[in-house]
Amino acid sequence: MMKYFWGILIAAFALVSCKSDDDSLQRIDQLLNIYVKNSAGQDLLNSKKSGSYTGFSVNDIFGTKDIAPVSISLRMTTDSLFYMEYLAGAKRRRLDSISPDNPGTGNSYYSRMQITYTKNTNVSDNVIDTLEIQYRNTPTVFQVSKVLYNRVPVFSKDADAPTSTNTVTITK
Repeated sequence: MMKYFWGILIAAFALVSCKSDDDSLQRIDQLLNIYVKNSAGQDLLNSKKSGSYTGFSVNDIFGTKDIAPVSISLRMTTDSLFYMEYLAGAKRRRLDSISPDNPGTGNSYYSRMQITYTKNTNVSDNVIDTLEIQYRNTPTVFQVSKVLYNRVPVFSKDADAPTSTNTVTITK
């Protein structure tokens, strides 16, 4: 009987001593919703619309093999707009230290992917673009900080911005 009492007492002590400290948790903010449209505003990811792409594939440029597919889901809003949803999957490389004078404050990383859009079965109609996602990593947050499309900035986020879905619109 005394053995069970001590076991319960130790378990209760362990639960009480494991308090939660929200300040010690790192916020993760890396979800991207990527819309692709033309200059007239047409949704180019809606394969049922004339002139839109019939599909796409994504390859990790930093992958361990020449062909390193990255999973990006095609989703649709309640307004019937299609977008690519990217959470993770491409390898990250260190870009630089956010604060070289103060080690430990964080680093920035980036992923680079090749997106191949198809319009039909003719390979010569394929469109190949690059998507680069830069991340800010500090003890308090890991978040998307900038997105470049074909090396042109299309999205940026301040370090103190709240966690949210990061919406990127590409105009082709």
